Amino acid sequence: MVITDICSILWSDLVTLKRRWARYLITTLMSPLLYLMAFGWGLGRGINMNGMSYLEFVIPGIIALTAMNASFNGAGIRLNVDRLYFRSFDESLMAPVSDVSLLIGRSMIGMVRGLISSSVFVMLALAIAPSMHIEPVFLLILLITCMTFASMGVLAALLARSHEDMATFSSLILMPMTFLGGTFFSLSQVPEWLRLVLYILPLTHSSACLRAAALGQPVPWSSFIAIIMFMSVFLVTGRMALRRISE
Repeated sequence: MVITDICSILWSDLVTLKRRWARYLITTLMSPLLYLMAFGWGLGRGINMNGMSYLEFVIPGIIALTAMNASFNGAGIRLNVDRLYFRSFDESLMAPVSDVSLLIGRSMIGMVRGLISSSVFVMLALAIAPSMHIEPVFLLILLITCMTFASMGVLAALLARSHEDMATFSSLILMPMTFLGGTFFSLSQVPEWLRLVLYILPLTHSSACLRAAALGQPVPWSSFIAIIMFMSVFLVTGRMALRRISE
């Protein structure tokens, strides 16, 4: 029953996404393509990073960034609008669906959207850097990354009391992660104390894992475990917030 309920919640969004997939891809891929042109082909031209071109270094980070933004917005913004604008989320709370099914189903909406956006960007990146290794471990890390940030989006939407709260969350949490999460630079270039602080950010671990997998290097499994721990914390906290709302 839990799986059936989750699929029902996810299916309703897939029907909507099917009608708007072209517009969705254009809007979600605009930022990563601009980052690629500005940093990969612009500022990073001629720069070497640990024996590789800066373009090869930055592409996995942009993939992680794309997964973060698309998954967070796909789950969080949609839930925020349904809950505070359309008030349709109240009907979901009254439906004969468990809170676990509702939470995971809403998170999987963002996960699927994140996978679609990041997968399309991966295909574009392979045309630019064909030496990238897209293996099962890379896809697994990408899947966990999308689910992690989708569950973060659901948690933020459940805690938000207005649309401005979501914008504030994006400015205070997502924006710093975008530029400090090891996406555009190597953490070996920053002081050790700052490096420890940056490892608090989930995007730092996602960027490290995806970069290692894409470049054929040993995956830092400690970071992979950290991503799973972040996802678990977001899901557990999201369930607590959902129960508070439904009471």
